[in-house]
Amino acid sequence: MVHITRFSQTLISVSRIITWAQKKSSATCIRRNRTPKVMGSYSSVQFCGIPPGKGPHTVGCTDMMTDHTIQGSFLRLFYPCVDSDEYEEAVWIPRREYYLGMADTLNLNRTMVDFIFSYYFGSVKCPAKMNAPFKPGEKYPLVIFSHGLGAFRTLYSAICIGLASQGFVVAAVEHRDESASATFYFRECSSADGFQEDEVREPLEEVWLYRRPLKPGEDEFPLRHEQVQKRADECLRALDLMLDINSGKPVTNVLPSNFNWMLLKDSIDVQKVAAAGHSFGAATAIKALGRDTRLRCAVALDAWMLPLRDEIFSTIHQPVLFVNSEKFQWVDNILLMKKLDSTSVERKMITIKGSVHQSFPDFTFLTGYLIGKFFKLKGEIDPYVGMDIINNVTLAFLQRHLGLQRDFNQWDSLIDGVGEFVIPGTNIDLPPGTC
Repeated sequence: MVHITRFSQTLISVSRIITWAQKKSSATCIRRNRTPKVMGSYSSVQFCGIPPGKGPHTVGCTDMMTDHTIQGSFLRLFYPCVDSDEYEEAVWIPRREYYLGMADTLNLNRTMVDFIFSYYFGSVKCPAKMNAPFKPGEKYPLVIFSHGLGAFRTLYSAICIGLASQGFVVAAVEHRDESASATFYFRECSSADGFQEDEVREPLEEVWLYRRPLKPGEDEFPLRHEQVQKRADECLRALDLMLDINSGKPVTNVLPSNFNWMLLKDSIDVQKVAAAGHSFGAATAIKALGRDTRLRCAVALDAWMLPLRDEIFSTIHQPVLFVNSEKFQWVDNILLMKKLDSTSVERKMITIKGSVHQSFPDFTFLTGYLIGKFFKLKGEIDPYVGMDIINNVTLAFLQRHLGLQRDFNQWDSLIDGVGEFVIPGTNIDLPPGTC
């Protein structure tokens, strides 16, 4: 879930706080030998920015929307690309409507949030080259990634870029079940829309869909359970789409793009496919895993288990890795995770010390020390160290269960919770008798 807690009480003072935090953030970047980045079109605020991938591949990204209706697939693809200076880095949040959706998610004034987010984050780029040519010549494993509640397809760029730089193709799905803070699709215009006959108009028009809030007194489970079904459907449609592309089947992208999808033909290893996600997205990955054996394993990042019914646990026969933050989890949620414990297939759980729920999305890199602490976007752990652990343990787990011939097993100890900033299992005190 993407929560920026207590934001509504402090919006008016955000500019003042960020100015104060600038010195701390710049000093931190200097100590880490990173060049501070300017955030926002007119802002002088400096933060360290979304980290580039540490693998051998340059990373590209592109957006795909098939079928203009809400039933189509919508995703951002991260992939190894041809290294060229011709292509610019992708804009992190590509449309201002996403700011408006985040305002609604936070129950805040749209105009104010639009101003603040546009000012400080409007020109933030992520270190992936937009529409750069795909790099053929290898068989790449595929990861289907699901975002959290109130998020959208670009907010986990650090994780997706980290995997793509190591030779994965990552399809980051944007969900249209009314759990994303904002998303869009297209509808066909008709004469009933009030156009005059002599008007020039596009055949399709954008329709923006914002997160549906809970109604007063509404039980949350039925809504989230319905949404997780739709989310799993969307992940599996994305998987079908990527395998169609791999087979050379022509696809139509509703979005304007000069990206050559035919370069992906025969470039995905169809036997090496995994699911991953954060929070609600982690529950989605688990749900999809139980529905489709083409998914060989799943990595669940700080999973929010509420949307899943008990019967799902008996349908999952693939390995699962739970990577939890220290501050988000609670007893009932951990007990639901432990229903997946097995003696016949690997089910692992680790906890990252000093981390918070927002140590997984990109916001943790794009706020200074004070704001990051105040809004719980940063934990005690250095966010770059935390992201290294997230990516490294994911790579080690994927190598183990996708049969990859890489060197990711150098991080196998993390899977067992061995390391300076990790513990095996959970930091939560569980009832007596719980393994």
